[in-house]
Amino acid sequence: MTSQKRFIFEVEAAKEATDGNPSVGPVYRSTFAKNGFPNPIDGIQSCWDIFRTAVEKYPNNRMLGRREIVNGKAGKYVWKTYKEVYDIVLKLGNSLRSCGIQEGEKCGIYGINCTEWIISMEACNAHGLYCVPLYDTLGAGAVEFIISHAEVSIAFVEEKKIPEIFKTCPNSTKYLKTVVSFGGVKPEEKEEAEKLGLVIHSWDEFLKLGEGKEYDLPVKKQSDICTIMYTSGTTGDPKGVLISNESIVTITTGVMHFLENVKATISEKDVYISYLPLAHVFDRAIEECVIQVGGSIGFWRGDVKLLIEDLGELKPSIFCAVPRVLDRVYTGLQQKLSGGGFFKKKVFDVAFSYKFGNMKKGQSHVAAAPFCDKLVFNKVKQGLGGNVRIILSGAAPLASHIESFLRVVACCHVLQGYGLTESCAGTFATFPDELDMLGTVGPPVPNVDIRLESVPEMNYDALGSTPRGEICIRGNTLFSGYYKREDLTKEVLIDGWLHTGDVGEWQPNGSMKIIDRKKNIFKLAQGEYVAVENLENIYSQVEAIDSVWVYGNSFESFLVAVANPAQQTLERWAVENGVNGDFNSICQNAKAKAFILGELVKTAKEKKLKGFEIIKAVHLEPVAFDMERDLLTPTYKKKRPQLLKYYQSVIDEMYKTTKEGQASGQ
Repeated sequence: MTSQKRFIFEVEAAKEATDGNPSVGPVYRSTFAKNGFPNPIDGIQSCWDIFRTAVEKYPNNRMLGRREIVNGKAGKYVWKTYKEVYDIVLKLGNSLRSCGIQEGEKCGIYGINCTEWIISMEACNAHGLYCVPLYDTLGAGAVEFIISHAEVSIAFVEEKKIPEIFKTCPNSTKYLKTVVSFGGVKPEEKEEAEKLGLVIHSWDEFLKLGEGKEYDLPVKKQSDICTIMYTSGTTGDPKGVLISNESIVTITTGVMHFLENVKATISEKDVYISYLPLAHVFDRAIEECVIQVGGSIGFWRGDVKLLIEDLGELKPSIFCAVPRVLDRVYTGLQQKLSGGGFFKKKVFDVAFSYKFGNMKKGQSHVAAAPFCDKLVFNKVKQGLGGNVRIILSGAAPLASHIESFLRVVACCHVLQGYGLTESCAGTFATFPDELDMLGTVGPPVPNVDIRLESVPEMNYDALGSTPRGEICIRGNTLFSGYYKREDLTKEVLIDGWLHTGDVGEWQPNGSMKIIDRKKNIFKLAQGEYVAVENLENIYSQVEAIDSVWVYGNSFESFLVAVANPAQQTLERWAVENGVNGDFNSICQNAKAKAFILGELVKTAKEKKLKGFEIIKAVHLEPVAFDMERDLLTPTYKKKRPQLLKYYQSVIDEMYKTTKEGQASGQ
């Protein structure tokens, strides 16, 4: 039986509760770290060393690629080699220094992932500057806040973002003096910049500033900060997470060690598609890994609708995704299946059951059903370019049915990871071909220690027979604190342990399952505590909905919800039940609401939820929760205060009509 395997071992014993301190479970570590944590490659102390050594080893390898646009049409990928990129980085560094930018200064980078983004970042790494990604998905005013808070003196900016930078003036110009476009600059932008007291350069113009000058590169230490990544809390101002060279070098070492041990090593032959924002640590950490081994990074064109086409042209071997993207892939495949006729669907279902059955018995995805891969699933593989061998999902939980579906049909390893900006991304990761890990984030990576801390007010006991509690992380991947916020740092970094705020449950094999969020707890009028994330995870299993936000408060005795229905499922239901109209009008239909509520209640009963945890009313929202309306963070976490504000009238109405219904029904 596979369940006998255990992927962690104990390094410190559990501790009982003491005055004021909750009990903590044992400290565990990955079995891949039995002989201690892996050491970085000799000579790699900093992010600059990662790039510099790659240039020495692989000067002629393709490093950065973008699609050539010919007569408005996207053509092939054109590439710069490691050596070519290195030469531009040195020029850019000389230009930075010739403008008087010194070691330790803050340099902003603002725009979609592209060659210039990485070149600007490497120039920061070379000269010991803090690289500060700017991004607008943190909400209006975030860019201005970050420039002023981090004291950014120079910013590299995508051409079309230049007006956005101007909007931050005059408040930002206290610090910001120079703007460099990733491309050109229009004459009117030059004039505007002058009025605002900024100097603005095109990319080519800026590169010439350092000509004929050469500056020594400062010595970089492990403890030096290389980037300040601002992360959106679900409330309050963005927090500047200080990430050191050591954190990034440690995480790349750990990821490499992990992939070697699970027989999925990455090498110079690998090709990565860069589309998840480089302003987030997930993508940044993976790209550092690809650079370290001399692999190739191809950039998308910046449009989600064209991503599949970019994949087809680039044919990447590594594809990182957030669940939102994989949801789209899954829905697209389901649509094709249901539109392909009875026979095709039947063949697909039989092949799926056969392969999944063999994988459950412990066979690898390669050996489980090679003929089905060739005849039935090959189209899915080709849809992702044909070469993908690792899909890595992170940033939010991936639904189990989507994960198991992709593990069968994508003909590659599908791994799920968990981490925070504060832990420099990957902290847990699932293994290839271990189906027992479905629905979990896997065991810890081999360079951190993990323990659970009891949360008595939510009845989570780290010493219970099924250990549950707040996930705490220790190790050299951790951040160095929040910039200028010692108070917030002390709240989460206690005695070397990062308190994540996420509640986890150890599985018998050493995988971690995320079950709740420590802060998302409220009391109903009758005094019952509701752990709302846990409920949303359960209700999200209803196939007729894509997403659900559950609400309650201490003045009400029951829960209500706003749900995004799955469009296809609801439209199909409408046809079968004689409900006419477009998707928006179906969502307003009382019969449709009753149908969705019925599905939610059915799931609640199957999962044995308590009476007060069962939703009593639901509003159907045709438009998915999004960042544009400030309802989600960039990592797709729900912003609860903002959701309440946005849907206040809907919530009030649901409580009013449900109570009236209850009163008349008595």
